Amino acid sequence: MTGFRYEKDADNIVTVTMDMPGQSANTMSDAYDGFMGKAIEALEVESDLAGVVFASAKNTFFAGADLNSILTAGESVEDFFKHIENSKGYFRRIEKLPVPVVAAINGAALGGGYELCLACNYRIVVDNPKAIVGLPEVTLGLLPGAGGVVRLTALLGLEKALPRLLEGKPAKPGIAKEEGMVDAIVGSEEQLVPAAKAWIKENPDASAQPWDRKGFKYPGGNADAPHIRMTATVAPTMLYKRTRGLMPAPEHILDLAVNSMRMGFESALRAESRGLCTLVQTPEAKAAIATFFFGLNGIKNGKFRPEGERWKAKSSAVLGAGMMGAGIAWAHAARGLPVYLKDTDLEKTAKGKAYSEELVAKRIKRGQMEDEDGKELLDHIKPTDKDAAFVGSDIIIEAVFEDISLKEIVIPETFRQLGETGIYGSNTSTLPISMLAAACPDPTRFVGIHFFSPVDKMQLVELINGERTSDETLRKAYDYVTQIGKIPIIVNDSRGFFTSRVFGTFTDEGASLIVDGVDPALIERAAWKAGMPVGPLAVADEVSLVLQKKVHDTHKVLDERLGLTDGFPSNNDATVAVNHKMVEMERGGRQYGGGFYDYAADGSKTLWRGVEQFMKGNSEIPMRDIEDRIIYRQVIETLRCYDEGVLRNEVEANVGSIFGIGFPAYTGGALQFIHGVGIDAFAKRAKELAEAYGDRFAVAPSALDKLRKKEQKAA
Repeated sequence: MTGFRYEKDADNIVTVTMDMPGQSANTMSDAYDGFMGKAIEALEVESDLAGVVFASAKNTFFAGADLNSILTAGESVEDFFKHIENSKGYFRRIEKLPVPVVAAINGAALGGGYELCLACNYRIVVDNPKAIVGLPEVTLGLLPGAGGVVRLTALLGLEKALPRLLEGKPAKPGIAKEEGMVDAIVGSEEQLVPAAKAWIKENPDASAQPWDRKGFKYPGGNADAPHIRMTATVAPTMLYKRTRGLMPAPEHILDLAVNSMRMGFESALRAESRGLCTLVQTPEAKAAIATFFFGLNGIKNGKFRPEGERWKAKSSAVLGAGMMGAGIAWAHAARGLPVYLKDTDLEKTAKGKAYSEELVAKRIKRGQMEDEDGKELLDHIKPTDKDAAFVGSDIIIEAVFEDISLKEIVIPETFRQLGETGIYGSNTSTLPISMLAAACPDPTRFVGIHFFSPVDKMQLVELINGERTSDETLRKAYDYVTQIGKIPIIVNDSRGFFTSRVFGTFTDEGASLIVDGVDPALIERAAWKAGMPVGPLAVADEVSLVLQKKVHDTHKVLDERLGLTDGFPSNNDATVAVNHKMVEMERGGRQYGGGFYDYAADGSKTLWRGVEQFMKGNSEIPMRDIEDRIIYRQVIETLRCYDEGVLRNEVEANVGSIFGIGFPAYTGGALQFIHGVGIDAFAKRAKELAEAYGDRFAVAPSALDKLRKKEQKAA
């Protein structure tokens, strides 16, 4: 049987080995229906059938739905509904086979793959961290539509199922076994099918699913149990706190999981299909699939990487043991890359290494790391105050203070320590890489490598391609970033690059709203409602107003050098009028004792009422305008970066805006936001904001034309 191998042994046990031709993974592609349909038809007429094992010839078990079909599903919802019901029908027919059915899970079983496992009577997984199981659909704005919500709730009970359904996190074998998501673990792939067959022989009558047996009760309690009713009552409020009502998928999943316990199994499955059909039509789902699946996977798979052989750094050095340098050293050591942490004296480097020591201690205390692993990690970090210590390094990261004069001294002094094939990176958030490269003995081996703070938590790294940065250097930098487990995006050189430019507009718009007379609490609330992780005033405090002013002052000096009057940042009058004045008033941010907020000893904070002195306007600004000003300001600056060629493509713009700036994830990113709103509708709204609040909201027609061409090409 092409696609699915069908083998019956002497004990009358059939092994169906899934091996979709022309695909690296088994998926619910167009060909899947034919393969699965024929296999089930054969099983239903098989004489003397004793049991069935579903296995895989791929490195993964089954990857689930073909997401390309999901993206176009909204064009024909009726056809999509029939497709879902057909796939669901296959799984129901598997459940109705009069013999035990076992899933032999050799690798990842996610989405539809795990839903197939749930339709089996028993699930055995190999003891391999890559053999994860789960239902990640919620992360893509969807719900598990092939029985996942209904069956997992019935298998685990509501309380245990909800975290897996609402968070979408996959489980490794040990955790999956502990939670009841799988039934057994074997040590090797070779043991999977024999173990499955052995279980079938030992349990010849185990063909009925628990939910198909008379008198079935949900684990943990049925729908009428008091604690289950309490969970169903409280869960929506808790969910809203997390999603803010911006993501429809979790709400649909919660509603379906709860109500599936109150309706018949078949009715629940049908309701699940309707729920998925509703979600595939939402802009949130299309945005999530485009960015978090195709976009992120494209970056991780090297779609935007310069061509050439893979490169791996074996030695490294980080210059500057401050907060950023210490964080970068941790990132290296955590991935097994030996690193010299260098500063002007050993006391500073010891303090820098202490940052990693604290992180290790926390992880050991939480049970996330063994003592030996922690020691090995810390051994990778070697403090030094001598350049000679890191001679021959594969990569050197300069992470000294954001001062161009200082960097121009450090770069040529330390470049000579680089190995013959090594690369040199400058961790800068705003300074032009091409200008810094002028101080480098070999500018072709010089690249901007912009980490985000805190480095141990932030996944994004912005690679800045200077005018003389070679493709080889850019490729090595890309490989280095993936080597340390980060997400790289490549941007072209400019003042502030991409992320810093856009982030600056976020905080500046917060200051602008203050000047316009908007209550600070309302500003923060509007940002929260719009989907930002924190408000512009809170984040300004965290970054520090002092740092913002130092960056501004640095660029004023740079403007004088370049003969410019307003080079970077532009349109930041409100920041100068509010944030910089607050620095002069010794309100420098959280680390300086207070900024827009006052900070109590117990960690709590309250808005500083002194900010009222900067409020000049007295007009009422609608809440919608406040939210749109916060969001549109960032989107428009992203669009300008795209139009100017700082950004190379929409994918890196979207991924960078979410992971680097904190742009609302439900939108799929700053440029995807425009597609979700509609290009013409976006242009109209931007024009309204520009007329009401200033030219910073003006949109260049050329930029929108680029997006239109992309949409037309996709269509």
